[in-house]
Amino acid sequence: MTIREELEARERQILAPQASLSAKTRGRLRPETEDDVRPAFQHDRDRIIHCKAFRRLKHKTQVFFAPTGDHYRTRLTHTLEVSQIARTIAKVLRLHEELTEAIALGHDLGHTPFGHAGERVLQDLIPGGFNHYEQSLRIVDVLENDGRGLNLTWEVRDGIAKHSKGKSGSPVGVPPEKRSATLEGQIARVADLIAYVNHDIDDAVRAGLFQPADLPAGPITRLGATSSARIASLVKDVVTETLAANLDEIRMGQEALSALLELREFLFEAVYENQVSTAEFPKASGVLGGLWDKVRQRPDAFLDRRTIEQEGLDVAARDFLAGMTDRYAVRLFEELFVPKPWVGPFSLDGLAWPD
Repeated sequence: MTIREELEARERQILAPQASLSAKTRGRLRPETEDDVRPAFQHDRDRIIHCKAFRRLKHKTQVFFAPTGDHYRTRLTHTLEVSQIARTIAKVLRLHEELTEAIALGHDLGHTPFGHAGERVLQDLIPGGFNHYEQSLRIVDVLENDGRGLNLTWEVRDGIAKHSKGKSGSPVGVPPEKRSATLEGQIARVADLIAYVNHDIDDAVRAGLFQPADLPAGPITRLGATSSARIASLVKDVVTETLAANLDEIRMGQEALSALLELREFLFEAVYENQVSTAEFPKASGVLGGLWDKVRQRPDAFLDRRTIEQEGLDVAARDFLAGMTDRYAVRLFEELFVPKPWVGPFSLDGLAWPD
């Protein structure tokens, strides 16, 4: 037996009957010889961590655009917090931790610059609209590795495609066609909401948008007064309710779910749609709108020729803009649209301008 086969045998011994098994994956887009050491889901996790799109998350907005403080979340730190919560739930339920982690680490790879404001801009600019989860899947299927993609397993791809909830969607209890086919993917979906609701409260308090006393009393009484207490309460609720239902799907109790959704609703009013915290976001429309027009006018300078030939100019421009970090988008906009001061010839001694 190879090391991978020994690890696959260990999965069969340890994991719950409802868990996804590496050896029983539905396969990859393109058949390949599996690694001698790493089972398929672990290999997928590693591929995501090492891809370029994952590294770019460190310079993409979570809530606050280009914050000057060192302790505000970015899209990368959000992703890591989702992964930590998801693995905790998977471990308690004896589900596949590395599959859960791979989905969590890959779920936001397709997010635009400027956070959800950037996503709304691209939805208006791009014919047919834009969804970050679809772009995440496109990144792992097509864009990485010079057009070859990461060739991930079906289970990871399914979890990435089914993680998004929107402004009012529920993390649990949705129809089967809208939730991941694996319990591990369902965990990533609920962990995403648990993570961002709690860390966005922390960041908003740090930013002075509100005080802890301003949070709705009901959810705080039910879940706890601190982020760590609330996360612990929500994780305990998820695992308790799911175990009680014999792991038929990932579940939450109604009280905990209602409290979590009420906190999300509060954040939309106090943070995500607050004029103070989003004051810079209208400028994102000007930046991305200007870049959209410019790169389509000069496709040879900016866009992938193969994508233009195979899928069209709009798709190539969408890939380029969606993949940008915040700072790259601003820097390119300045280069293309902001006039540069004229600098004339300087004298050889470097001391005086010539007459």
